[in-house]
Amino acid sequence: MRPHKSRLICLSGLLSVFQPVNAQGYKIDTKADIRNTAASLAYDLMLLYQGNKTGEIPGILPGPPSEGKGDYYWWEGGAMMGTYIDYWKLTGDSSYNDVITEGILHQTGDNRDFMPLNHTASLGNDDQGFWGMTAMLAAESKFPNPPADKAQWLALAQAVWTTQAHPNRHDKYCGGGLRWQIPFSNSGYNYKNTIANGCFFNLGARLARYTGNETYAKYAEETWDWLWNINYIDHKTWRVYDGGHVEKNCTDINKATFSYNSAILLQGSAFLYNFTDGDKIWKDRVDNLLDSVLKTFFPKGIAYEASCEPRKGACSTDMLSFKGYVHRWLAVVTQVAPYTKQKILPVLKTSAQAAVKQCTGGESGRACGFYWSDGVYVDTAVDKTSGAGERMNMVAAVSSLLIEDAAPPLTNTTGGTSKGDPNAGQDSHDVPEPAPITARDRAGAGILTFLILGSGLATFVWMCAFD
Repeated sequence: MRPHKSRLICLSGLLSVFQPVNAQGYKIDTKADIRNTAASLAYDLMLLYQGNKTGEIPGILPGPPSEGKGDYYWWEGGAMMGTYIDYWKLTGDSSYNDVITEGILHQTGDNRDFMPLNHTASLGNDDQGFWGMTAMLAAESKFPNPPADKAQWLALAQAVWTTQAHPNRHDKYCGGGLRWQIPFSNSGYNYKNTIANGCFFNLGARLARYTGNETYAKYAEETWDWLWNINYIDHKTWRVYDGGHVEKNCTDINKATFSYNSAILLQGSAFLYNFTDGDKIWKDRVDNLLDSVLKTFFPKGIAYEASCEPRKGACSTDMLSFKGYVHRWLAVVTQVAPYTKQKILPVLKTSAQAAVKQCTGGESGRACGFYWSDGVYVDTAVDKTSGAGERMNMVAAVSSLLIEDAAPPLTNTTGGTSKGDPNAGQDSHDVPEPAPITARDRAGAGILTFLILGSGLATFVWMCAFD
């Protein structure tokens, strides 16, 4: 799919409006300041996106690195789409909506389940899950619905959930749980990790609240129980660990702690707290996870990726984008579990203030880095990326300051209009099946066999004749 030239011209014009250059730094003192700063940051992020240009692929950031095409894997395009949906909802700026809609729909795959064949080599449950959560966010935010003949936001989220709930993805190893990768041939298929199961948990919790269907909640609770019983969630500190290998029955737990693992479980728990009308079990889980998140990943009230940030250049391209998801998800926690506002909102403000303070780099004098706690700009070159993750973090941190003026996530009874399909995903296949052999295929094979045999016989006769 190629974007219309008129759309590109229109977008180009809009982008030119939203590129204020402030040599003295960004301001977030007032709501107007926040919107202006967020607009500038959103513009800078879009500069790294090529999918709205003729001949490029909508929905993805340059990549994957395994093919030498850029720094980013497929999933991060879905994360970027979600960042812009939240940006639109919080600021009211619809400049990028058409680009985002086009990007999401282009990546749904033939079965509208976010399993496009051209990304099979890096298709993990977490990758698919991030795209599913972006579709879920679009439904909850009442993001403009696609044309009627296209895939719909809620149906896309349901398709992802259905494929991930299938028994084929929950084998006996480690007592259940999703594997990291979907195709058995992918590196990492023998690893069961928190983020794959966290995406499934989070999506199920939100689908339960949106649709009122208890089945989604049941699966979400079972996923929580698996994560807890396998000890991926520390029973004392409530730190969330990364995962383990099936050949070790997931007992060789990698105790690296990543902020998005904790935050995705925190947000999902908050949605279930809301769905269950404040059930004490889910409140306790929200409280414990929140305390752990703030202690581990906001040690000075500023977002900090504890597993890699102490040593510059140690964070992977993926890790460089985690701060933005944490800001976005914590902001939503304050809406579905409002009693957390007093604890969360001051931290988000302090963190955002530190973030904008270091945006003093580059030729523009407003380039932003990853190391917010340092108080000074650190060139993204130290992490060997073009900086998309860092820019997503900034858009999220600043725009999330407007969360108190935004409506909470909608449901199908509170204004949500996205059309669902409970059967979506039922006809999906994890491993593409070969097309059935037809009479035409057999005929072609017969002709090819005849030609090969004929050629071989002719060669034999020629060799014998001149022996």
